[in-house]
Amino acid sequence: MSEADHRRAGEGGFTFIELMVVIFIIGLAATAVILAIPDEGGSVYAEAERFAARAKAARDHAIIESRPAALAIGVGGYALSHRQSGEWRERGKYEWTRGTRVELAGGEEGGTRFDSTGLAIPLRVTLERGERRVAVDIGHDGSILVRR
Repeated sequence: MSEADHRRAGEGGFTFIELMVVIFIIGLAATAVILAIPDEGGSVYAEAERFAARAKAARDHAIIESRPAALAIGVGGYALSHRQSGEWRERGKYEWTRGTRVELAGGEEGGTRFDSTGLAIPLRVTLERGERRVAVDIGHDGSILVRR
């Protein structure tokens, strides 16, 4: 066996260190992919943001149309209504994402109302899914804030 053949025989494969580095990189990539997968139905924070945006739209509608608007909140979801011709008419009904629990503080009988100037009955809606909790506060002045 010549010296050139002897060198080629040792160069034929990967070293253990190279193999471990490749496995480590694959593990990091797999971890990044797993962590990037969103929660089913989106995060509870995103759900709180959607709820807050719809509540703001109801408040704005009350101001623009110069008519009261109501937000009724229940275990399964919430509904937006406005006052027209002396009666409440539902404008939209939305369900909470499966697994979302709701706690209410303040308000009146599971909701709030915006008058024609945008003022509201204060309300705190806390959404909880798993270990994550997000609160949406509706103030006297009609302000709507999402708090983690």
